[in-house]
Order: sequence, then C-alpha cells, then structure tokens
Amino acid sequence: MSLAQDPAGSSLTPTAVAGAGNSGARAERIAASVTGITLGRRLAAFRDSPGRVPAARPASAARPLAERLAAAVDGVIIDGRSGRIVRVDAGSLPLALDRERLSWIPGQPAPDQPLVCLDTETTGLGTGTGTVAFLVGIARWEAGTLRLVQLLLPDHGDEAALLDAVAAEIGTTPALVTYNGRTFDWPLLVARFRLHGRAAPSLAAHVDLLTTVRRLFRHRLDRARLRSAEEGLLDLRRFDDVEGWEIPSLYFDFLRGGPADPLARVVRHNAEDVRSLGRLLAYVDRTLADPHARPSAHPGDQASLAGLLRAHGRHDDSLACLDGAIGALRHAPHAGVASDPLGALLSARARTLRRLGRPDDARAAWEEAALVEGPDGAAAWVEVAKILEHAERDVQGALRATDRALALLARRRALGRPDPRAEGLLHGRRARLVRRIERSRGAARPRTR
Repeated sequence: MSLAQDPAGSSLTPTAVAGAGNSGARAERIAASVTGITLGRRLAAFRDSPGRVPAARPASAARPLAERLAAAVDGVIIDGRSGRIVRVDAGSLPLALDRERLSWIPGQPAPDQPLVCLDTETTGLGTGTGTVAFLVGIARWEAGTLRLVQLLLPDHGDEAALLDAVAAEIGTTPALVTYNGRTFDWPLLVARFRLHGRAAPSLAAHVDLLTTVRRLFRHRLDRARLRSAEEGLLDLRRFDDVEGWEIPSLYFDFLRGGPADPLARVVRHNAEDVRSLGRLLAYVDRTLADPHARPSAHPGDQASLAGLLRAHGRHDDSLACLDGAIGALRHAPHAGVASDPLGALLSARARTLRRLGRPDDARAAWEEAALVEGPDGAAAWVEVAKILEHAERDVQGALRATDRALALLARRRALGRPDPRAEGLLHGRRARLVRRIERSRGAARPRTR
C-alpha cells in the first residue's frame, strides 16, 4: 500500500495497495495509523465547531474555571477529596416562623423536623442523565433567621464534590421545601446521586409550595409560577432578574471560556428563589395558620383552606373557615372567589353541616343559600326539597321548593343562560312529587257504595 499526503497536510489517506508481497501485519498497522489520524482530525473539528469551545479563547480563560467563577460570584473555593466547588455564603434573612402553628395546615411539615429550603439551577429542563445541576441553593432556619448557602459546580468533573457538599448541607432526614421540586429539582438530584453510585439524602417530608399555592391562592393569581406568587401574595417585584431560559446558555458559555460575570446574576436569581420559599411559608403561617389573623384573611383563601381541611376529614375546622369566609365576604362583597361567591360558600357550609350530622342546621343553611341570587340558588332549593321529602316527610313542602328551583332556572333561561339538564331533572322530580300527592289523597278519600 502506498500512502499520499492529503492537500491539508494534516493526515494521511490510502491511495493504492502495493504488490502482493506486502505482509498483512504491515497493512493492518498502516490502516490503524490512518484511522487514528482521521479520528484525531474529527475530534479537532468537533472541538472547533460552532456551539462548542470557541477557537479563540479570551485571555481570562487561561485561569482555572473555579478561580474565575469564585471571583465573579464573590465565593470561596472548597477543595474536596472528589473535586473543587465554589461556595457562596449569601447571609441570613430574619424571618419569624411558628412551626407548631404552621403544622396545623394540612401538608405542612411537623414542628420537630429540620426545615430546609432548596432550589437548583440546571443545564436544561429535563431530569434525565444529560441534565446537571450546576448551582444548588440551600437555606435552613436557625433561631428565627433563614441562613442561605449556595454551591456551584465549576466543571462537570467536579460533580461528585458538589453532591458531597449538598448532602452535608441538607443534613439528616429534614423536611425539604421546594417550588415544583417534587417533579423537577429533587428527582434530578436523586438521579445525579445514583449516577455517582451513592444514595441521595433521606427526607422526613417534602413540601412542594407549588401545590400549596395552587390549592390555597390560585383563585387570585394569574399563574402559579413563583414570580406570580411573589407579586400577588408577597407584593415583591424583581428588577434586572435573569430569565430562566437564559440560565443554561450562560453556564455553557462560561464552560467554553466565556466570561464568568453573567453567572453572578444567576446566583442572585437563585438566592431570591430560595428566600421566597421561606417568605411563602411565613405568609401561610401569619395569614392562615394564625387563628387570630385567619378571620381577617382574604375570603377566598379561607374558602380554599376550608376545602383543604374538608379533604382531610377535618369538618369542624372546615366549618369554622367557611364561617370566617362568609363573614369576611359579607363585609367585603367585592373580594369574591367565584361568580357567585356567597351562594357557593353557603352551599359548602350546608354540605359540611350535613357531614357533621346536623340536619336541622343543614336545612337552614340550604334555605339561606337558596335565597342568594345566582346559579347555586336552584341547586340549594333542590337540597331543601330532598330534606323536606325524605327527612321530614313533607311532600307538599318539597313540591314548593322544587317550584322555587324551577322558577330560578326559568329566570336564567330568560337571561340567555339555560340549563336543560337541570330543568329536565327538576320537571321529573316535580311530576313524581305530584303523583305521590295524588296517591296520598286517593288513599285518604273514604270509600262509598
């Protein structure tokens, strides 16, 4: 085999095969050499391709990644047995939190569990093996203050050191507090721990505040994002904040030799995310968990809390929250929770009384709900009719209640909002009640020859 140099002069390519006297071993060595040279050219082209490490690296890129990162974010380098990381002590935020009182709210952590807030910044939005958490913010409550520490990954090879530091900061069996962390942040960290052949820290509980915000406050928020909760509940506004979709590219630019200064904005963004977790917990504590402040809370918040308590079988507490919501709504009728807030709340109160085994109070509550104008009035009259027919054996009263419900539906039809299904059911109920009354009259009429 004869070899000729390619025009670029950087590798060799086979052009012809020599006579049959050449040995097979020599041909294999030459082929292997050619293959290795070609692979070298391809790797070099891969490194210099667009989107990879820039061909011309800035002068600052000559410094180690950890040093550049620490200087940009005002952190310190921690040398561990498995690599180097950058640690930022973000200080403490005074934040009072009554753990005993907060635990009264379903889904909140027990008072004896260490409380740890956590948020990550990652190289993507997936939780697969290709996504890495390069920044982990962790905050713990200590004597009425929230102490925040941030751990940064200078390079992928140092991930084991980052995970060591995360495990040390989280500690033993805490109650973890995140925002959408049940489906993203924590599963991602668990996957990274497993890839390094070790178990993730065990948790005593996981409080995902996204679920809390959706369940208690979604009625007065445009969206359930953390920033929406900050603006709508905490009255906080962020300025010069980095957008979430920008964060992965800023980190990749740094790894390719770009400046580290833009990552300082990412660190500030992460710090505010973690602090907001603590602020949201404190907001729930002082507005809904505090029994003295709860009656003054937004009526929609109290109604949402009543639904949460009812779902956990705490009907007495649910009734108290409903009473508070109804009282607050009557004092502030424009702070509604639905198109017919008062009727909906009165109906919920009647159902709760029925579950508590208080039929007389339930009937009075249904009658009160039926007198409120709105779509729930007809349904309330139907419930009154059921009680009169089955519990009190007052068929005539049940017929009158059914007629009141039909009158409300007829009014809605005249306004262009018909409900054919409800009308059909009520007409069927009315016909059955009329037949029952006629049968009872026939049975009471004396027989004559």
